[in-house]
Amino acid sequence: MMTHELATLLRTLRTGRALAAKQDIAEVSAILGTEAKTIRLGDDCAAIPDGDGYLLLASEGFQDNFVRSMPWFAGYCGVMVNVSDIAAMGGRPVAVVDALWSDTSEAAGSILIGLQDGASTYGVPVVGGHTNMRSIHNSLSVAILGRARHLLTSFDARPDEVLIAAIDLRGRWHDPHPFWDASSALCGTEVAARLRGDIELLPAIAEDGLSRAAKDISMAGLLGTALMLAECSGVGMAITLDDIPRTEGASMERWLSAFPSYGYLLTARPGDAEAVMARFHERGIAASVIGRCNDTHRLDVAWGNEKETFWDITRTPLMGFAP
Repeated sequence: MMTHELATLLRTLRTGRALAAKQDIAEVSAILGTEAKTIRLGDDCAAIPDGDGYLLLASEGFQDNFVRSMPWFAGYCGVMVNVSDIAAMGGRPVAVVDALWSDTSEAAGSILIGLQDGASTYGVPVVGGHTNMRSIHNSLSVAILGRARHLLTSFDARPDEVLIAAIDLRGRWHDPHPFWDASSALCGTEVAARLRGDIELLPAIAEDGLSRAAKDISMAGLLGTALMLAECSGVGMAITLDDIPRTEGASMERWLSAFPSYGYLLTARPGDAEAVMARFHERGIAASVIGRCNDTHRLDVAWGNEKETFWDITRTPLMGFAP
């Protein structure tokens, strides 16, 4: 690695559109956040206390250019990414609804087929929604309902816990987009059963008390997702890039910018780390300790012999959800 390569890499990631989009959340929370009394903002889902557990509610939206260029995949992603959000909270999906706008019935058909294929793959029914096939644009939004017995949250990472990355490397890129697809790139009933079993790992880990904090790796990339987790929990993190599970042939910049179909960050007590990773390894999913939580309120990164601070939360909040 060339001298100062880490600084250049981190500067590129720090100033990219992915993190800028997360900073936009601060403006939304400033308007809506004051009404949230029992539901904390900043998680992958809203968690609503319900009996002996929680109802989980989340939604995802997809922009016109993505829906136009990859209509089937957009529909499939509507289910896939929502299921991932439910799992990241320690939950199991119950059902989804969609809101679809398209300029032709043909375009709507491709999107809906993808949506139904995703629903069949993950075993989550589409139970309703809204459809407009006479629009001037093609857009999709999908909302999901889930349930959790024990939560994994963005707010419960603690200093001295280790940070674990679990990523399914059995996939392919969806060029030119930064999507690492280890889901729709595969097919068949056996694969569908495997994907459902892989998702089940997260609620099982929560229910067995092996972790309290997790996030799925989002469009913010791995470091951006770690930063969101650190900010919400009021901790700092030190991450070693060489320890991150990475697919062969991917540059570090591309991999840290990737949005994997199955990728999670979890924190755990050091004594529980091996048990957590073993569960992923048993299902063929790469998992390793990539860092440790601390009380610095910074995200510090090491790569080879270089060390740099990626973000100082005390100086520059990201979403504004620090305790």
